[in-house]
This record gives sequence, C-alpha cells and structure tokens, in this order.
Amino acid sequence: MIAIVDYGMGNLRSVQKALQLVGGDARIVNAPGQLEGASKIVLPGVGAFRDAITRLRDQGLDEPIVQAVEDGVTLLGICLGLQLLFDVSYEDGEHTGLGVLPGKVVRFTVDRDASPRKLCVPHIGWNQINWSRPCPLLNGIDQGDYVYFVHSYYVAPLDDEAVLTTTEYGCAFTSSVWRDNVYATQFHPEKSQSVGLRMLENFVRL
Repeated sequence: MIAIVDYGMGNLRSVQKALQLVGGDARIVNAPGQLEGASKIVLPGVGAFRDAITRLRDQGLDEPIVQAVEDGVTLLGICLGLQLLFDVSYEDGEHTGLGVLPGKVVRFTVDRDASPRKLCVPHIGWNQINWSRPCPLLNGIDQGDYVYFVHSYYVAPLDDEAVLTTTEYGCAFTSSVWRDNVYATQFHPEKSQSVGLRMLENFVRL
C-alpha cells in the first residue's frame, strides 16, 4: 500500500489518481497509525512551508514519517513535500523542517531585466530536467525532458551526491533529489503528463 500523507496542503486526489492509473494501490492517510504497514509513502504539498510543517506536527505525522524513512520505507516527496524533508526553510522567516536531508530552502533571486526570458518568481510552467546519474525513478526518462513546476523557493542540499536532477531558471537549481530510499521532486509528476506518469510508474515498481 502507498500512503499519501494528508495534512491539508496538497493535490491529494490528482496524486492518488495518477498513482492508481499506473497500477499503485494508493490511499490517503491523515493519522500516524495509518502509516503502519505502508510499503511506500508519498509526501505531497502546495503552499507555505511554515503552515505545512506546523500541520504535520500538529497531526503527529512528522516523527512517524522520519521513523519510516529510517526503517527503510521508500518515500517520494513532491514540491513542498521535497522542501519539508530538509533542515530549514527561509520562507517568511526561519522554520525547521523534518531534517531527513541536510540543506536549506531558499527563494529564487531572479534579475528579470537581465534575463532574455524575462524570468519571474514564482517559477510556473514547463521546464527541462537534466540528470547526472542513473536512478530507478528516471528509467525511460530522457535528458532535457519537460516537467511542470509551480514554486518560488528551491532546495540547496549540503550533500551534492543527493542531487538527482537540475533545472535552469536564472540559476541551475536542484529540481529533484535521491538518497537511499528517499526520492523527491520539486516539480509535479502528477501534472507532467507522460513523463510524470512514467516516473510515478517507476516509483510504484521500486
């Protein structure tokens, strides 16, 4: 069973439907006990880091998620769910994350006038990913494939070896990570059409 964590901030149904479409037994859970027995966990998220980490802690979901990762359960973070895995976010102050991966969450600093593309924050729309190493999540994915983003902040991992893909948007930022049983994407696989569905299918088969 794939447990999709519901803490009130995420595209739960679209993630669930996409996982079911590629053969996953995906269920939405909102209590710590419901994570027991899950073979995989998906941590989605849309919105502000501070509100998200507060809700996770209020629902008692933070420590069970971290423990599940330590116990070897495979986890996929999506968008805000990626950012929550890191030590700290500087969105509207300084807020402590789950600390699964070392690093921080920072805001884009884009010089709109200096960019030929007239870049704006938030980064919204389709952009390319470039990967540096083979990964089971990327089976069947090509260099430069397009995926869908919606975000103003991005992660800056302390461990370069955790970086799986990068994307250009005023700078080369980390657009996905992979370390052991932890996979996470800044983009939305469930909104990324055939490329995203292939990634989710790969995740289901892990």
